[in-house]
Order: sequence, then C-alpha cells, then structure tokens
Amino acid sequence: FVKEEKILSCGNFHGEPVAFALDYVAIAMSAMASISECRIEKLINPAMSGLPAFLAPNGGLNSGHMIVQVAAASLVSENKILSHPASVDSIPTSADKEDHVSMGTIASRKFGQIVRNAENIVAMEFLSAAQALDLLKPLTPASSVKEAFHEIRKVVPFAKEDRVFAKDIEKIKTLIRDEVLLRAIQRSAGELEI
Repeated sequence: FVKEEKILSCGNFHGEPVAFALDYVAIAMSAMASISECRIEKLINPAMSGLPAFLAPNGGLNSGHMIVQVAAASLVSENKILSHPASVDSIPTSADKEDHVSMGTIASRKFGQIVRNAENIVAMEFLSAAQALDLLKPLTPASSVKEAFHEIRKVVPFAKEDRVFAKDIEKIKTLIRDEVLLRAIQRSAGELEI
C-alpha cells in the first residue's frame, strides 16, 4: 500500500451513453407498437380480414372495435412525437460555463410514456384478436394462441354489442403485467427466450 497525496477522478459521470440508449429503445418500442396497431386495423377491416366490419357482430347500431383502433392509432401518433431523440438537444447556460447536458432524464421520462402507450396498444390488439377468434368459430387457433385466448376469455367476455372497452383493456394489461399470457403460451410452446 502506497500513500499518495493526489485525487484521481475516474468517474464516467456523463449520462449521454444512457440517453442514447434510451432514445434508441424508444424508437424501437414505438415501431413495435405501430406494428401492433396495424394488425388491429387489419382485423377490423372486412376487406382484409373477411370478418364483420369493426368486429361488430351486430353492426349498424354498434361501432365494435372501431374506437379501439382509433385509440391505438392516437397512442401510436403520440409515440412518434415522443420518439424524437432527447439526446440531440443541449443548450449552453450560465454564461456558457455549464457542461453539455445529456438530456438523459427527459429521454427516460419519454421512454416511460412510450412503454405505457405500447402496453395499452398491445392490450388493444389482444382484445381485438380475441374478438376475431370468436367470430371465426368453429375454426380454432393453434395451441399457443388458444391458451392465451382462454386466459383472456376468463376475464373479458365476447362483445355482442358495444360497451366500455377501456375496462377490458385494463384487465388484459393485468394479464400482460402478471405474465399470465406469457405462462399460458409457454405451457404450449415451451420456454420462450426473453
């Protein structure tokens, strides 16, 4: 042990590498959620799915999943705006004495909102997919899809007519968060790499 009379600053204190990573994953998450919304649009569009318009078995008086797709599209648009990278912005302050700022805190906050939006969009897709599977009966899905479908139907019934779908979306989000759907799929498909 040698005693030295100097201080070495070895900290990597600048947050820009973290801000870059957060900005990049925000872009990727936004793209994934956009793809999920596209699948909802294809399910509700009779020209694409061959199913009743908006997945409404009694159309005309019922809007079906039209508003589900509209809400998902709204969240996708919000994510596009939130995906602008925070790490590209820094404004000199204090008579140009302050360091270049990473904007990592803002990148983190934006990414958190994107994740919450994406969670809602994916839950909406599960809701619409379950409705579509019911409309396709007597056809049955593959075993892993069937397992997830049964878990969803334990908490969210088939929609014969319009109702407040936000309650259904919240229930499906709980199934996602609690990994109920993941475990159901793994019962059939085996362990998934995460």
